[in-house]
Amino acid sequence: MRLYETSQGAVVPFEPGPIVTMYTCGITPYDAAHLGHAATYLAYDLLQRRLRDLGHVTQCVRNVTDVDDDILRKARELGVNFLDLAAEEMARFDADMKALGLLPAWSEPRATSAIPDILGFIGMVLESGHAYQAGGGVYFSVGSFGRFGAVSHFDRDTMLKLAAENGGNPDDPNKRDPLDFILWQPSAAGEPAWESLWGAGRPGWHIECSALAMRELGTTIDLHGGGTDLIFPHHECEAAQSEAATGQPFVRHWMHVGLVRLGGTKMSKSLGNLVFVSDLLKDWEPAAIRLAIIGQHYRSAWDWEERLLAEAADRLEAWRSAGVGEAALDEVRVALDDDLYTPAAVAAIDIAVAAGHGVSAAADLLGVTL
Repeated sequence: MRLYETSQGAVVPFEPGPIVTMYTCGITPYDAAHLGHAATYLAYDLLQRRLRDLGHVTQCVRNVTDVDDDILRKARELGVNFLDLAAEEMARFDADMKALGLLPAWSEPRATSAIPDILGFIGMVLESGHAYQAGGGVYFSVGSFGRFGAVSHFDRDTMLKLAAENGGNPDDPNKRDPLDFILWQPSAAGEPAWESLWGAGRPGWHIECSALAMRELGTTIDLHGGGTDLIFPHHECEAAQSEAATGQPFVRHWMHVGLVRLGGTKMSKSLGNLVFVSDLLKDWEPAAIRLAIIGQHYRSAWDWEERLLAEAADRLEAWRSAGVGEAALDEVRVALDDDLYTPAAVAAIDIAVAAGHGVSAAADLLGVTL
């Protein structure tokens, strides 16, 4: 199997051991799951299915960010407890992902479950000399870590721009460098707070994933991923703080999924241009939605159009009409081993169906039940 590796900028061999440890950044549960979420998690679902087909055991952890600025803001707007909001939205998310046929996560830990782990982790970063206290918080010093930037390879101006756009607050007066990022922050009035050696507060955004990944999977994990919008600052900061704390490599293989657009613009909660999975499920069969997404290559950004669902529904009916059989199975395996190139896998099944061969086994490898 060969997969694109973000930090190397190339498709390279992916050769894990018998047990494959994987971590994918989960949702902040303050709204319903949208197509961008579905496309991201489907990519790692397909990867796991092929790895299991090859005889591996997969352990995929998907966290739940149940405390951060976004969920606290939404909970205040709704007048509800942030944990109640998280529980309600996670139930919807899990139902949507189950409907789309995703394999269950090996573990789905919440950020609030990891406060002791986070506090211990921050202590390790401080002891390593890569963090400092200021203004009641604890900050990571990017200048102390020579490999900062090794995941994204972005220049400083790009990093500053992305940090400002993604809650990095470069203008924070407590920072020694605008790119420094917070590990522990004082809680504002009315926000949840936990006691720490540095005062009452709550975790920064990046720290939970390092703490949870290491708690669940160990110091070095085989593969880590999420959407391409997480490369910086989130994954860059994760890698820096993790390797600063342990002195060991954090991730062997970084794998990122292209963003889904609507009308040429990235789908995002902030823009409000979302297509929700739960809405699509009211009118379309789950297997058709899955097949519409699988028709796109995971690594490419692409535009969602309603016609994709109609085409996928027709394709699904044709595959079912072909009956049971193992035609195109080898071709699908070859396509998946080629950087999960699902368009070729789908095309191979179409060719087999056109020749009158049953393709149930090949479809099943893609998670499409006929």
